[in-house]
Amino acid sequence: METPGRIAATPDALDFTVENVETALHQLYYDPNIENKNLAQKWLMQAQVSPQAWQFCWALLSPEKVPEIQYFGASALHTKISRYWSDIPTDQYESLKSQLFSQIACFSSGSKMVLTRLCVALASLALNTMPEAWPGAVAEMVRVFQEDGGGVDGRARCLALLELLTVLPEEFQTSRLPQYRKGQVRGALGREWGSVCPLLQQLLRRTDSPGAVKARVLRCLSSWVLLDVPLSESEGLVHDCFSALPDPELFDTAVEAIVNAISQPDSQRYVNTLLKLVPQVLALQEQLREAVQNGDMETCHGICRIAVTLGENHSRTLLEQVDHWQSFLALVNMIMFCTGIPGHYPVNETTSSLTLTFWYTLQDEIMSFESDKQAVYLQVYRPVYFQLVDVLLHKAQFPSDQEYASWSSDEKEQFRIYRVDISDTLMYVYEMLGSELLSNLYDKLGRLLTNAEQPTSWQHTEALLYGFQSIAETIDVNYSDVIPGLIGLIPRININNVQLADTVMFTIGALAEWLADHPVMLSSVLPLVLQALGNPDLSVSSVSTLKKICRECKYDLPPYATNIVAVSQEVLIKQIHKTSQCMWLMQALGFLLSALPVEDILRNLHSLITPYIQQLEKLADETPNPSNKLAIIHILGLLSNLFTTLDISKQDDESADGSAPPVKTAPPPPGPNPVVVVLQQVFALIQTVLSKWLNDSQVVEAVCAIFEKSVKTLLHDFAPMVSQLSEMLGQMYSTIPQASALDLTRQMVHIFASETDHFPPIKALFELVTSVTLSIFQQGPRDHPDIVDSFMQLQAQALKRKPDLFLSESLDVKAVFHCGVLSLKFPEAPTVKSTCLFFTELLPHCSDVPPLARVVQEDGKLLVQAVLEGIGGGASRSLMDQFADVLFCLNKHCFSLLAVWLKEALQPPGFPSSRITAEQKDNFSHQILRERVNKRRVKDIVKEFTLLCRGLHGTEYAAEY
Repeated sequence: METPGRIAATPDALDFTVENVETALHQLYYDPNIENKNLAQKWLMQAQVSPQAWQFCWALLSPEKVPEIQYFGASALHTKISRYWSDIPTDQYESLKSQLFSQIACFSSGSKMVLTRLCVALASLALNTMPEAWPGAVAEMVRVFQEDGGGVDGRARCLALLELLTVLPEEFQTSRLPQYRKGQVRGALGREWGSVCPLLQQLLRRTDSPGAVKARVLRCLSSWVLLDVPLSESEGLVHDCFSALPDPELFDTAVEAIVNAISQPDSQRYVNTLLKLVPQVLALQEQLREAVQNGDMETCHGICRIAVTLGENHSRTLLEQVDHWQSFLALVNMIMFCTGIPGHYPVNETTSSLTLTFWYTLQDEIMSFESDKQAVYLQVYRPVYFQLVDVLLHKAQFPSDQEYASWSSDEKEQFRIYRVDISDTLMYVYEMLGSELLSNLYDKLGRLLTNAEQPTSWQHTEALLYGFQSIAETIDVNYSDVIPGLIGLIPRININNVQLADTVMFTIGALAEWLADHPVMLSSVLPLVLQALGNPDLSVSSVSTLKKICRECKYDLPPYATNIVAVSQEVLIKQIHKTSQCMWLMQALGFLLSALPVEDILRNLHSLITPYIQQLEKLADETPNPSNKLAIIHILGLLSNLFTTLDISKQDDESADGSAPPVKTAPPPPGPNPVVVVLQQVFALIQTVLSKWLNDSQVVEAVCAIFEKSVKTLLHDFAPMVSQLSEMLGQMYSTIPQASALDLTRQMVHIFASETDHFPPIKALFELVTSVTLSIFQQGPRDHPDIVDSFMQLQAQALKRKPDLFLSESLDVKAVFHCGVLSLKFPEAPTVKSTCLFFTELLPHCSDVPPLARVVQEDGKLLVQAVLEGIGGGASRSLMDQFADVLFCLNKHCFSLLAVWLKEALQPPGFPSSRITAEQKDNFSHQILRERVNKRRVKDIVKEFTLLCRGLHGTEYAAEY
């Protein structure tokens, strides 16, 4: 025997012999060398699709071979039939079919995995020959296997037949039949159900049928109902499935079959069948209760799935059967029982979460009826939904501290997500129950907190607050009359536990907008928040709540400002919080300071920032190393987050109802903005830090972020710093070009390029970064897609805000244009998007900016070629809309030139794709040139053309578009 290594490495057609296939399989399964395995795998894949496969696959199935080898033979058969059907001569269909039948009979007592592959191969043959060449395929399969099978025992034959019938619909779902054939074959299979159904019924109802046979029958039913077998035609079998549920061995497969049958989209047409199913589902309640008592989670889960599937898929149909309202209400109550199933999710039960979407669906259906009908349903179902709220809040309760401590981190995370789902459900239920729901929660909480006799568990209090918070977070509760009472109750809560404290914080945060309208209540909750800031366990909830209060209530906070700043400074110095919470805290302080008089802002800023500035000075002197780098980035981050929200202009704030801005307390004070004052004081220090860290993109990014956030917030107030910052940016970028410097330049161009006073420094900066970037392009830009992306965005912004920048003698417009053409060919999608944006901003200026007009006239054809190359398959299909925008702009602004360019560019054969004919190219050109108004149409034309170029037209991939 030749060496396996040589075989696998030599995919020569003559080598595809039985012996070589066996050797390669041995190598694939048993050779320890991974490279040999990979070679064998490749070689075998080629063997499988080779013409020789027809010879070796039958030989590999001979009884003395081991199952792995037989399996490969069966797989090769399936591959040939399913993928190369057109290669099989029509006169061989019959012999192939009878060979497969006899092999399946042989393997019915042999290896299960080989039997399944052979069944899949015969199923594929049936799908390719139905209904013309093999009418009544299924009836024939049933007949062949029911005849005496030459010594193969009846039970094995029966199981083989069921396996064949099960894989047939599955093979149909995954088959590669063309669309028109799919419809024909689906119809033919539907007609064959008449042969399958009686067989399945007979096998399920026979008392002597072995468990394995019944389980296979149920799997077969599951498979067929996915073909949309009408529920009325499978009704008898579905009833038999219910009879199988008490048998533990059949339970799972029976549940699956019932769920599949009643969740088919078509099944809602069969109202009478559905009505008969309701009592059958209700009859499972006894089995469900027993399962709960015995802690049998699997059975609870299965029965719940059946009830929920019926309720969720058919609630409208069942609601409309008014005469049967009591049985549907009983089903709803059964689902309620599943929602409230005893135990803590996910540790002692996993069923309750299955029911949550049912409650959404039912509510949607009720609310979609016209108002008089809706009123009747609400009378019945509002009490049900009030009960649901109680059940959900009970399920949302934390277990005892001792039990919770024993949970794994994964269980705790699943419980957290489950509570978020409950929260979403409560928010939704509020739409049906309205303010009465809040009053109901408030009464319960009030009773809990004022009842001196019965000590309450913190879990109970926490769950009620959680309910409030869930609703208040997303729904405007400003009109609710219970909020003042709730705020009054919060200080009475004995907060002796982290989870409870967290929920108290989040509840206060959710009421921040309400507090802005009722500032007198701030004094009762603010101390709680400031106290919580000092507790690392409450980091996220306390900081995010303070941030919300500072954002919503900033004009009412001046009396508390000194205290808030002092507490915040203390926790920052003690380093109680993680980085991201420190950043939020700075944002909170930015909101807070925005509402103070300028001298108070400066005083607070001074005390807040001085310790950090001193630290930064010290760090700037040290030799760069990883730990001081983190400290520098942290401090720069704190400053930029503070400046993000510190905005003393009051014109953007609207009052709560959005009608008009609040009364201005005063016009903006004269003199420089406090942020500018601070930035000017630390500018030299930042330059020192930069000079040491210019090589480090993260430090450079952190520096740029400070100025970028400040420019975005201050807008024109940033003016005093424009020339200083432009100079520094120019130096930075010339020394070591980085994308963050280009992004900051873009911000500056956006805000200051059109202001006469600031035009000179901005122009100088723009020209400098452009020429530096052009030199990067000369050296090879492929290693810097981020710089290219930011550069194209900067050029687009300049064209948008100040096209005059392109009139300058010292700007090489032609080179910028060429860089754009080059960037269109980058593999990174974001870079190509930014480049397309650059061209769509540039082309409209062909008429009013002479240098741009010249370059487009001279080199526009290069742009057209690059766009066509991308459409032809050079770029990701997700970019086609952007390429279409460029073509649309060319058509709008350079129509006569585009006609010439398209003709010339599409002339060479094989461009932009070898799959395209000259006629298809002409057609594409004509279509594009016709569309000068309808951009949507151009996008469709480009998508159509790119599919043709990629050979995907009319395939399943095309359908994703």
